[in-house]
Amino acid sequence: MPNRRDDLLDAAIDVIGGSGIRALTHRAVDAAAGLPAGSTSNLFRTREALINAVVERFAERERALWEEIALVAVPTSPAGLADVMIRAAHAATGPHRRLTLCRYAILVESAIQPALREQLLATGARVNEWFRAWLRAAGSTDPDREGPLIANHWTGLVLHELAMPAPAFDPAPQIRAMVESVIRPAKEEPS
Repeated sequence: MPNRRDDLLDAAIDVIGGSGIRALTHRAVDAAAGLPAGSTSNLFRTREALINAVVERFAERERALWEEIALVAVPTSPAGLADVMIRAAHAATGPHRRLTLCRYAILVESAIQPALREQLLATGARVNEWFRAWLRAAGSTDPDREGPLIANHWTGLVLHELAMPAPAFDPAPQIRAMVESVIRPAKEEPS
């Protein structure tokens, strides 16, 4: 259940996703949340503290989104994993566009802020472990090798769509081709 802290962080995500990282101020978050001036700074004294909390919140929201999608189609095969990733690509570029834009904006910012980079690596490690479990369930015999290939392709595909939206965005052919060419489940031995 959302609380005031989550509401402020969600507003901060909207600010970053709608106007970029430079637009993130305590005052902008207060306005986006519809709360009195000073509400954000009461919980997050510095901009750095606010950004650090945003990283945790967008990771939490993205994971919840992926889990919601996975409940509809459990990825127990390469095709199933591709289906989940296709749904996630549509969600990331459609109804959750600002959340995704926020993630990319902070990712770029981490290139010049080592502390932020470390935090992204930590949250990313949790996501990577969770994704490796999905890869194993889909039949991957080497999730440490196959995961980055698939995830980086998906990330680039989504980034391209966010930067240069296509009128009829259809990530399905690319995602299916990538997942099904990378994950080659071990063949069963004849009995």
